[in-house]
Amino acid sequence: MLNLINVFSFVQVVNHEGFTAAAKVLHISKSTLSLRVQQLESELGVQLLNRNSRKLGLTNVGGEFYHHAQSLLREVEAAENVGRQRQSEPSGTIRITSSVTVAQFALRTVLPGFMDKFPKVSIEHHATDIITDIIGEGYDLAIRGHSGPLPDSSLIQRPLVKVSWHLFASESYLTQKGTPQHPDDLLTHNAIAFGRGTAQRWSLRHQDGSMVIVPYTARVVSNNMVALKQFAEAGLGLVALPDYVCREDMAEGRLARVLPLWCAGDSQLTAVAPVQQGWLSSVRELLDYLVDALPHALASRRDPI
Repeated sequence: MLNLINVFSFVQVVNHEGFTAAAKVLHISKSTLSLRVQQLESELGVQLLNRNSRKLGLTNVGGEFYHHAQSLLREVEAAENVGRQRQSEPSGTIRITSSVTVAQFALRTVLPGFMDKFPKVSIEHHATDIITDIIGEGYDLAIRGHSGPLPDSSLIQRPLVKVSWHLFASESYLTQKGTPQHPDDLLTHNAIAFGRGTAQRWSLRHQDGSMVIVPYTARVVSNNMVALKQFAEAGLGLVALPDYVCREDMAEGRLARVLPLWCAGDSQLTAVAPVQQGWLSSVRELLDYLVDALPHALASRRDPI
């Protein structure tokens, strides 16, 4: 790969008809300029300039190379202008990946507002519950939901919003089985579980800080939060889910929060992105927008913001 500085120096020497004039324009020494051209000739393995005459001249191959070098530098300048324009005005395509749940219950509520604010930005979103190699697959941003610290990596991590989990059940189920008034009452209720294995436990934290652990054997287990929510709506039992997944169902009466003073867990949504010196302004704007908009968008309609 040719050194573009050397190519640029060669073109300037030809344009200004000599090393002395070109060195003055570029504000560098004549010897530095001569060295750059010599390095270029060495890289190419040919002589570009005829130094035998008083007036600097191009060799045959030098003239042909000069023509292509001018075109190359124009393309480089055009590419640089595109990059600078995108740095000043958010535009272009942002590639995002997230879990299916985050896509359905979080991003769909905030991305339309961001795109209205920045009409020249396009979003390419990939929803998957498999952890994606965002560098290897060329993503600008990933939104991760997690309850523990994310693994240390070379990725930038930016916390977006903390998420509370509670127990939920359908009104029909609670009418049939009764509404629990204390964690001990949960022992007589059916459970729906997120994850693997039917033998699990709920770790409940009261607003006063006290903790209670309630074991259960789940009737239904799934790693898909949408399915778990639908099982609860169908009256199969109690389920612990993030509040934002159930906020619309609560507002419309399909689900009710059980033991509202007891929290069933905490998690967080975090944006992770490759370390880049030249981040597009659109990616920076999206990160700032998510930090500001997600806490409000994901708050339960029954909770103060």
